[in-house]
Amino acid sequence: QVQLVEFGGGLVQAGRSLRLSCVASGDDLNHYVMAWYRQAPGREREFVARITSAGTTVIEDSVKGRFTISRDRAKSATYLQMNSLKPEDTAVYYCNALYFVNGMNYWGEGTLVTVAS
Repeated sequence: QVQLVEFGGGLVQAGRSLRLSCVASGDDLNHYVMAWYRQAPGREREFVARITSAGTTVIEDSVKGRFTISRDRAKSATYLQMNSLKPEDTAVYYCNALYFVNGMNYWGEGTLVTVAS
């Protein structure tokens, strides 16, 4: 079982950048696909980006070209670099770990990102 803690949320002006970090502990992350999701007020949680242990990434269309996902195996960390932020990016951002052996999902508690116009 893996535990996830997110860092890096906060208030930022539109057009600026922010990097979120997710630090994992408790298991070998080579068995996990790491991802970021977000949930805006009044909306369902939605996929943002994911990265496999091999480094293959998928970025959701609405943030493609502005957001990138990466991971640092030595630090057991996964990052979400968010550039050119927009007010509609305001949400709680959640780190997710999918254990691809059995399909179990693990979630962090989330970090709030607020983008002011």
